[in-house]
Amino acid sequence: MALSLSPALLVGVSLAVGAALSGAVAQTPATPIPPPQATAPGPEAPDPSLSPECRVPGSKLYTLAKLRAVKKALMEHRAVDVLAVGSSSGGLGAAGSYPVRLEDALEKSMPDIAVEVQSRGVSGEIVYGAAERLRNVVAETEPDLVVWQVGTNDALARVDIEEFSRSLADTVSWIKSHGIDVVLIDPQYTASLAGDDYFDQFVEAIRKVAASQQVPLVQRYEAMRYLAARAKGQASGGGFRLADLGFRCMAEHVTRAITVSLLEPDATATPAAGQSAARKPD
Repeated sequence: MALSLSPALLVGVSLAVGAALSGAVAQTPATPIPPPQATAPGPEAPDPSLSPECRVPGSKLYTLAKLRAVKKALMEHRAVDVLAVGSSSGGLGAAGSYPVRLEDALEKSMPDIAVEVQSRGVSGEIVYGAAERLRNVVAETEPDLVVWQVGTNDALARVDIEEFSRSLADTVSWIKSHGIDVVLIDPQYTASLAGDDYFDQFVEAIRKVAASQQVPLVQRYEAMRYLAARAKGQASGGGFRLADLGFRCMAEHVTRAITVSLLEPDATATPAAGQSAARKPD
């Protein structure tokens, strides 16, 4: 569920992070990270921090979880390395521009912090086949964060849902065990698949894996369904324009989920047993 964050909390947390990043001691934090704008009253109000064409309510856009590795990079005032995987991370046209848009959006959301996005998407890849390749890529690139757009190819290939869920959960767990954050992105909504029960089950399976693995989820399917409903009766240009809009909005939506997840409070001041030993793969 998307959290309703008060302006006071947003400002307080962002100032604290900004102070740590700048190395200020107590009084004059330099260039603090600006807080994400507070959502307008009510869980269904469109998020005003998004551009008008991409604006959806937070409740239809993300579920949140802690991003410890990214937060650590911010506190150390160093570059944040992001690995983007999934079919939309390696396409052409609007899809191909997504990694560049994501890097730009993340850098704008975190002033004075460099963000480097590497794209290692493979068109048509399903989760089971991606698992070993992704482990190798993660070991090679050692990112702070993996952003994984997943599920579309598996659903279209009619992969067994239990096998899909198991492979996804195992891979996410492996990535996290090496001290690397993960953000999942579920499939894009299309009108042709809106009534496909099997496709809907994949969207739900990804939601369950994100919840069980405690990683943020960008609800791309729900967000695009909201935008499609809003566009009804307008000169939208049909499904092609909706697909193009989905790619253009995805960078904004992913950035918003990351930014708000960074405001998730730590449960304790000290790491849980074994957590401090977690590290990136050798």
